[in-house]
Amino acid sequence: MTVTTCVTILPPPSAPRRPNNTTRQCATVPVYPVSATETISANLGSMVAGSASSAVATRLLELFTDGSIAPGTRLPPERQIAATLEVGRSAVREALAALEILGLVDVRPGSGTYLRGNASELLPQTLSWGMMLSQPLTAELVEVRGALEIYAARLATDRMSDESLERLRGHLQDMRASVKNHKTFVEADLQFHLELADSTDNTVLRDLLQSIRSMLRVWVDRAVEDDEHAQTALEEHTAVFEAIAARDSEAAANAMFAHMQTAGVRLAGTVESHGH
Repeated sequence: MTVTTCVTILPPPSAPRRPNNTTRQCATVPVYPVSATETISANLGSMVAGSASSAVATRLLELFTDGSIAPGTRLPPERQIAATLEVGRSAVREALAALEILGLVDVRPGSGTYLRGNASELLPQTLSWGMMLSQPLTAELVEVRGALEIYAARLATDRMSDESLERLRGHLQDMRASVKNHKTFVEADLQFHLELADSTDNTVLRDLLQSIRSMLRVWVDRAVEDDEHAQTALEEHTAVFEAIAARDSEAAANAMFAHMQTAGVRLAGTVESHGH
């Protein structure tokens, strides 16, 4: 597709005035299509000021599930999404973090965030519910997650391969090395639990845990706010790992129970302190 652009060239002010001493030049130039990233930004529209991160995630999911955005498309930067939706960058960051844990987007450091695949139409409702939970419902969800994590630890002890056990050891080492870097610590903590869930060889259990984590992610990320919390969590994960390495499913379940108890208390305190 092309478009013709014309300009009128006037003579300099010092030139004598004569009729028809202006010239008109035209050129035909190609029109390049708008990039997919720009299309996403344009289609987002604005939202009511003060919307929570759940509203941002829901808006993005609606866009992803309408079939107009192809998997592999790079999303606009956080600042651009925030400006378009008229929300803070923290809300966008939390929404993208939840979408990443759900497996819907792929964050590539130094490159950007990309749409990984087509999302289920049920995800907007699920994610919105999870990120807008009232405090009593959050406590109940933490309770369910604890029971599933305990069962996962028991299954993983019997089913985990030696290769998976080494990866689990690596995640534990990453936690130990980042006790004072809470963001890195939380990510290593997450990878530890994901590896454990994958090792159960139970797809339903793994997916249930992944969904629940996505709903609690905003609060889990804030639950480790000082070195003391990080050190306690490290000791709890170490106990879980040592029981699994010893192939003692009962000890692994007990260690995970202890971890879920204290993690639940930390999470409840985080929810309360942030006014949820």
